[in-house]
Amino acid sequence: MKHPPGDPRQLLEQAEALGVHLEEDQAERLLRFESLLVERAIPAGLVSRADESRLRERHILDCLRAASPLETARDGYDLGSGAGLPGVVLAVALPSIRVGLVETRSRRAAFLEMTLHELELGNAVVVPGRVEDHREPVDACIARAFAPLPRAWAAARPLLRPGGRLVYFAGRPPQPGEVPPDAVLEGVLATPVLESAGPLVIMARQ
Repeated sequence: MKHPPGDPRQLLEQAEALGVHLEEDQAERLLRFESLLVERAIPAGLVSRADESRLRERHILDCLRAASPLETARDGYDLGSGAGLPGVVLAVALPSIRVGLVETRSRRAAFLEMTLHELELGNAVVVPGRVEDHREPVDACIARAFAPLPRAWAAARPLLRPGGRLVYFAGRPPQPGEVPPDAVLEGVLATPVLESAGPLVIMARQ
């Protein structure tokens, strides 16, 4: 069934196809975030203007894929959050998790602060500064467009509690020798319903 633009029912159906159940108020918040990306993030150069016509699939839905692997986490860091992709999306989808949006660049951190205020999102907080400057342990780290897999793991590992996970948005499955020896590869999750999306690589700290 086709829904008019801005109708939360379309987003609800798209999320369900990814195995993510949203309430209507969560879908409405994500639609507001989508609007903020178009109105503020794209003009500011935080998201590519070429992505405007495909913002939903390329960014919102792509980020939602990480919700299922994070369902049991109590807290996590979005490493190099940028425009809040995926940290803001996941904070909306998973109200039980507290998400720290780690961002070193002041202009991006200001956009994130404005976004959290506009969305009235109480379970996310902007964490300014470099990833290496933070040491409070968490259950999960999320890395999307952050760094190659070995570097992302090196940044995430000191932040993870024992058994904590890195959820890494990869362009392709990891190659032999690419998974660091001090990481446990828990899974490589493909998402056939999103043609442009690479796999999610999930690694745990021993």
